[in-house]
Amino acid sequence: MQAEIIAVGTEILLGQVVDTNSAFIARGLASAGIEVYYHSLVGDNADRLTAVVTQARSRSDLVVISGGLGPTKDDLTKQTVAHLLGVKLVEDETAMAKIHQHFLTTGQKLTPNNRLQALYPDGSLPLKNRTGMAVGAFYQAPTGADVMLLPGPPSELEPMFREEALPVLKHAYQREEYLVSKVLRFFGIGESQLVTTLSDLIAQQTNPTIAPYAKVNEVTLRLTATASSEAAASDLIDGLVTLIRQRVGNYLYGYGDDNSLANVVVHGLIDRKLTITAAESLTAGEFQSTLGDIAGVSAVFPGGFVTYANEAKHALLGIPNAIIDTEGVVSAATAKRMAEGARQRLDTDLALSFTGVAGPDTLEGQPAGTVWLGLAQRGQDPQAKLVHLTGNRDKIRARSVLLGLDWIRRTLGI
Repeated sequence: MQAEIIAVGTEILLGQVVDTNSAFIARGLASAGIEVYYHSLVGDNADRLTAVVTQARSRSDLVVISGGLGPTKDDLTKQTVAHLLGVKLVEDETAMAKIHQHFLTTGQKLTPNNRLQALYPDGSLPLKNRTGMAVGAFYQAPTGADVMLLPGPPSELEPMFREEALPVLKHAYQREEYLVSKVLRFFGIGESQLVTTLSDLIAQQTNPTIAPYAKVNEVTLRLTATASSEAAASDLIDGLVTLIRQRVGNYLYGYGDDNSLANVVVHGLIDRKLTITAAESLTAGEFQSTLGDIAGVSAVFPGGFVTYANEAKHALLGIPNAIIDTEGVVSAATAKRMAEGARQRLDTDLALSFTGVAGPDTLEGQPAGTVWLGLAQRGQDPQAKLVHLTGNRDKIRARSVLLGLDWIRRTLGI
C-alpha cells in the first residue's frame, strides 16, 4: 500500500499552527504496513484542495486528509471531497445526536452550520469522534485511491485514528507482509560517532533497515523490518537491537517516538520505589519542571529547591558560608553540599544539584558553560561532576538538565 497525507488549513500555511498530525498519521500508517510516499499541505480553498487531492489519488492507493471538518465557512474538506468523488453528503445519526446533546447541555443555540459536523460522504464508513463532534470518514473507491477524512485538532484526530481508523485500515488492507518499526533513543553520543560505531551494520543493511536522525541533544535510530508475520518482523528487529546495544552500550536509554529521558528516569524511580529531590542554582527549577511534566512523578518527587542567592543556599540547604567563601559557588564542594542538603531536608533517596555559569558573563573567573552537577544518595558520600558546555544561556541550561537526568539513569542502572 502506498499512501499520501494531506494537511488542510491556511493557519498551517501561515505558520500560525504547527502540523503535528501528519507525523502522527505517518507513524500509525507505518505500524499498519502502509508506506507513506508524499506529504502535502494546502490552505482552506476548494479549488486548490481539489487539485491536491486529485493529484494524490492519481499516484497513491490511500489518501488521508486531516482538517477542515468543522462548522465554519472555511471548513471545506468534506464538501470538496464529496464533490470530487461524485457523491452527496449524508448525516450520521449518532454524531447528530451527540451534537444535539452538547447544545442542550451547554444551553447554547444549535445553528445550521453546526449540523455540518455530522455529515460525511455517502458510501463512506463514518468514524466516531470520541473527543469532538466532527465525524470522520473512510471511503473505499470503486476506482482510484481510497480516501480517509480526519478532524484537524490533535485532541480529536489522535484518538479517532487509534480507535477507529487504524482498525478499519488493517481490516480493509489484509497483508501478506508485515512492516514493524522501532525507534531507539540515545543520549551522550553524537550522530557521527554513533554512525561510525555502527558503520558496517548500516552498510550491510537490507532487512531490517537502519535510519539515523539527529535531534536536539540526542540521536535516534529507526529500525524497520518486514516479514510474513508481525512476530517475525519484531524478532528481526530485536536481534539487531541486541547487536546495537553491544556496540553502543549505555548510550541507549529508551525506545519509542514519544519517549524521553525524563520519562525513563521517572518511571525508573517509580519501579524502584526511590524518591528524588533537587537543588538548582544554574537551572532555576528547569530540572524540577522537567520532572513535573511526567505523569505520576508525585509518587517519587516531594519537591525541591531553587537557590540562586548565597543566602538562600545557606538558609534553605544549610551550606556553611565558609564553604561558599572558600571554594566558591561554582565548585565541587558547593555542588556536593547542595545535593546532600536538599536530600537531607526532604529525606529522599537521591538528590541532584546544579551550579555553574550559564552566561553570558563569567562568574568567579569561570567562563560561561562551566557547570558542576552534584549527586547525593542515601548512605553514600555525595559526588560532583564538572562539564564544560557551549551555546547560549538556554542551551547550556537545557543540556545541564539532560546531563543530570542521564546521571540518575546510569546510577539506577537503566
